[in-house]
Amino acid sequence: MTTLEEVRGPAEIYDAHFVPALFAQWGPVVAAEARVQKGDRVLDVACGTGALTLPAAEIAGPSGSVVGLDANPEMLAVARRKSGQIEWLEGTAEALPLPNNGFDVVVSQFGFMFFKDKPKALTEMMRVLRPGGRLAVAVCDAVENSPGYGTFALLLDRLFGKEVGDAFRAPFSLGNAGRLHEICNEAGIADAEVVRRNGKVRFKSIDALVSTERACVWTLGGVLTDEQFERLLQESETALKPFVIDSGTIEFDMPSLIIRAQKR
Repeated sequence: MTTLEEVRGPAEIYDAHFVPALFAQWGPVVAAEARVQKGDRVLDVACGTGALTLPAAEIAGPSGSVVGLDANPEMLAVARRKSGQIEWLEGTAEALPLPNNGFDVVVSQFGFMFFKDKPKALTEMMRVLRPGGRLAVAVCDAVENSPGYGTFALLLDRLFGKEVGDAFRAPFSLGNAGRLHEICNEAGIADAEVVRRNGKVRFKSIDALVSTERACVWTLGGVLTDEQFERLLQESETALKPFVIDSGTIEFDMPSLIIRAQKR
């Protein structure tokens, strides 16, 4: 059996499958929550392959400037092929290689859950914002609030044990507004807001969803054997059937929580 991993690297898999199915829709949403405007200087932290960076650059326009920062050079290599107008920079959220007060807006979507020191990352984002600058950071809401993924996590528990199910749940670990407020308080951001916004997951088939999840190095990649994968695929056809719409497409809600703050 030829797997997705053998055909493409993790960054290409992410860009070709996860971005259109999940993340592309959120770029304009997070940019709007941060009130990105024409002429703004924008930093996108954990930019990946540019799902948020590109729409932010479109809004900021030629009179603005946009930096996309990521710790993963493979992600940045894919991003660089998309735009030469954006500055793509390698670095970590906890130690931004950027000067104080340099940006009007700092944004981040769906990377915050994986940062090693989350309060420090927020402190760094606020440091590089100018006074009056705006912050918007999006994370996945709890897996229970995403019906298809909640069902999939329980299926993994049943078939392979809680450890495998929890590996899949990792990106949903910050889906709690109270916890996000605690992290903001630790970072010295006392007046942060957390808002909930809804989005959709949409794959062309159940097979496409399961294959993409299996190929994801950040969750199930390398966890399942070929035999386990075949069993998962077979069982998913039944478990995920309630979420199948026209022509075999699978679709369900996947909300996010977005931290909003302004530097005083």
